[in-house]
Amino acid sequence: MRIILSVVFLLFPLLAFAQVRRTNPSALSKPTGYTHVVEVSGPVRTVYIAGQIAYDTDGKVVGAGDMKAQAEQVFKNLQAALTAAGAKFSDVVKMNTYVTDMDKAPAVREVRARYFGDTTPASTLVQVVHLARPELMLEVEVTAVVAERPRVVPARR
Repeated sequence: MRIILSVVFLLFPLLAFAQVRRTNPSALSKPTGYTHVVEVSGPVRTVYIAGQIAYDTDGKVVGAGDMKAQAEQVFKNLQAALTAAGAKFSDVVKMNTYVTDMDKAPAVREVRARYFGDTTPASTLVQVVHLARPELMLEVEVTAVVAERPRVVPARR
């Protein structure tokens, strides 16, 4: 009986990981750089990353007037925030993007594609009048889900 229980407890963590399913229903248009539906099941930890802007580590704006340079900094900041939470871009299930000029959105999409690859989140992209400072052109917030890691209980001696 102990052997059976030991095997069950050893295998359970392998079965308990989060499952993320991304689908693009045929009844909807073909998306460019995002996924229409992202479903998450299983034991997960949800990570909310606040809107990231083009600030460097000293709080200075990077790329004033240059959407691509700002996008590079924003996605670099997102990567740092995700890493700090034990997550990666493939764990992101939802992304909201705010731009001050929709005509410059292709520069954002180009940078976004490098970070996400084929594992794209559900996404919203909107144009806003302005952001926190006049030189900021882009802000991106994301939500990620990460499989809960099983807790290791130390053996009794």
